[in-house]
Amino acid sequence: MSLTVKEEQGYQYVDEGEGQPLILLHGLFGALSNWESVVERFSKNFRVLIPMLPIYTMPLRQAGLGGLTKFLEGFIAFANLDNMILMGNSLGGHVGLIYTLANEGRVKKLILTGSSGLFENSMGGSFPKRGNYEYVREKVKYTFYDPGTATKELVDEVFETTNNIPKCLRIVAIAKSAQRHNMAKEITKITAPTLLVWGLNDTITPPLVAHEFNKLMPNSILRFIDKCCHAPMMERPEKFNDMVEDFLLDK
Repeated sequence: MSLTVKEEQGYQYVDEGEGQPLILLHGLFGALSNWESVVERFSKNFRVLIPMLPIYTMPLRQAGLGGLTKFLEGFIAFANLDNMILMGNSLGGHVGLIYTLANEGRVKKLILTGSSGLFENSMGGSFPKRGNYEYVREKVKYTFYDPGTATKELVDEVFETTNNIPKCLRIVAIAKSAQRHNMAKEITKITAPTLLVWGLNDTITPPLVAHEFNKLMPNSILRFIDKCCHAPMMERPEKFNDMVEDFLLDK
């Protein structure tokens, strides 16, 4: 399905369906399109919202987890949301964790997939090789179990981003912020029911990271998807959505 992007009061976002809010948070190089299968499945029973995180546009001095969490708080206030389910991939999971800790009474369930917050290998954190298309292509392929998932369109989009100096500076600042912010001591306080869905072949946040999240978060359950890397909702959408649906329907 094609997603309709709305723009109001400085926010770009998708808003589909009605019911309990289900907020989807993308990763550092993520996009709204990463969540198409999730929107298609769950907008029948939930109000699915995807805010476009201002990773490439926020003021450089605010480029970090604090700035992104503040943005999310502003978006939730703008949309007048409560009784929410948060779902985050990679960096989006990290932002969701920080928001949940500060607003746990408002977050009813949490879903993390390939989340940062404990450990991650990423293209960010050091300045990506600008102008080297092959390097970027290999890095994008590295995030998927099936290299064919890294379409030319996706590689071109990442290549354009890494060739833009202002965007690159923000990517590096945000990635470093995520690497510095280890949440091992904090996430033990999260009591909201949490589903961890991990690719068994994740090279960015390996399975050991998922087990550590599961050990530290007192009300979490862990599910793995085989032949899947860092973005299960893109690589194995049916299995991913089935796991999420079972979790959401479990009262």
